[in-house]
Amino acid sequence: MTSTATLFLIAGLGLITWVFARARAGRFIQSGAASVHSLPSYHGWYAAMWAVVPAILFLLVWSSVAPALGSFAVLDSPLAAQLPTDPFSRAAILSEARALSRNADLKVFNDAAVQLAPLYAAADRQYALIGALAAFLLCFAGGAFAFTRIRPDFRARTKVERTVMLALLLASLIAILATLGIVASLIVETVRFFNLVSPFEFLFGLDWNPSDKVVDGKATGFGAVPLFWGTVFIGAIIAMAVAIPLGLMSAVYLTQYASPTVRKWMKPILEILAGVPTVVYGYFAALTVAPALRSFAVMIGITDASSESALAAGLVMGVMIIPFVSSMADDSIAAVPGSMRDGSLAMGATKSETIKQVLIPAALPGVVGGVLLAVSRAIGETMIVVMAAGLAANLTANPFASVTTVTTQIVQLLTGDTDFNSPMTLAAFALGLTLFIVTLLLNIVALQIVKRYREAYD
Repeated sequence: MTSTATLFLIAGLGLITWVFARARAGRFIQSGAASVHSLPSYHGWYAAMWAVVPAILFLLVWSSVAPALGSFAVLDSPLAAQLPTDPFSRAAILSEARALSRNADLKVFNDAAVQLAPLYAAADRQYALIGALAAFLLCFAGGAFAFTRIRPDFRARTKVERTVMLALLLASLIAILATLGIVASLIVETVRFFNLVSPFEFLFGLDWNPSDKVVDGKATGFGAVPLFWGTVFIGAIIAMAVAIPLGLMSAVYLTQYASPTVRKWMKPILEILAGVPTVVYGYFAALTVAPALRSFAVMIGITDASSESALAAGLVMGVMIIPFVSSMADDSIAAVPGSMRDGSLAMGATKSETIKQVLIPAALPGVVGGVLLAVSRAIGETMIVVMAAGLAANLTANPFASVTTVTTQIVQLLTGDTDFNSPMTLAAFALGLTLFIVTLLLNIVALQIVKRYREAYD
């Protein structure tokens, strides 16, 4: 029996348990029993949880244990005695045999795997059946236990709500633990990297030419300043020079000048930009914007303009993050109390003067918070920079030159068959930790600014 069929059967048994438990609890109300604590639906959910949750948890554990039990069963067979003693060869044959047992059309390189595949298939069927029977027994036992506890004064609602709260807590803890795990892994690998490379050279060095060569326990060529500059140049200067004015002006138009019909259509169309895949922006930057900019540079006398330029990547990235700036500015302007706008107009100010001297200054903290969030999004962008800005680590302010960013170098360092103990690979973790810290600080500052703005008008 497949695991999918088992899950459907357990879900069906849970539904049946819910119906019967709800019906039994409903009879308490119909009979006029005093002090009925919970509605029948809560009794139904309580019984269904006892029927389904233990069985599913068991199946999750069993799915990780059953393959090992199947391997032990195959290794105990007489055919396994013919396997080579070399552990790597033995593991390769067993892996091929298990893959062949699940896909008969798979081509294998060892004849022994063909002989062991039926044993694996039989063992998988056997342990799948055992797991399904055990899950059904747990389902029946859990449902029966919950069914016996149904009575008028039983606090089923409290039990169900506490279980839901526990599930929500676990869901939030998973996100927190995942973040902590990512940070811990970055810190551990970064410490290993700084054992090979001087932190001062990494943070303040001007030469980025990474290699695996280690001389006297130290590696050179890991000065990351060109990467930091390229990230700031593209993501925080060029992209923001496009996104801030266009995003702010679009927010002003949509909130102050556009009719409800125009706003109804224009705002979703503008926000579609945030849903376009970044690889599409990358193709657009590399195939359309970059050649046009190079032709323009040559036309105005810049003969050394590159076909991969910071300007091309920054312009397209700025278009991509317009919705971030526009949305935050829109919400901030709309949240300004109407009395401030009406008071300005009543004093004789024009609409444009009210916008420039009242609404924008009042909404400025929220706008700044949105800009900082957009910057943190921009400096973490990869595909546009890889495809349009190039891989050259140049420390230059020429927008028509090729530069690279932190995210681009992380991709380059971890691409291909790399040794995870080499300085080049460990450098990717150091760059990742640096980028994580910068974006975290930007997000904290932005959220604090937005929080203060909201408190001012609550």
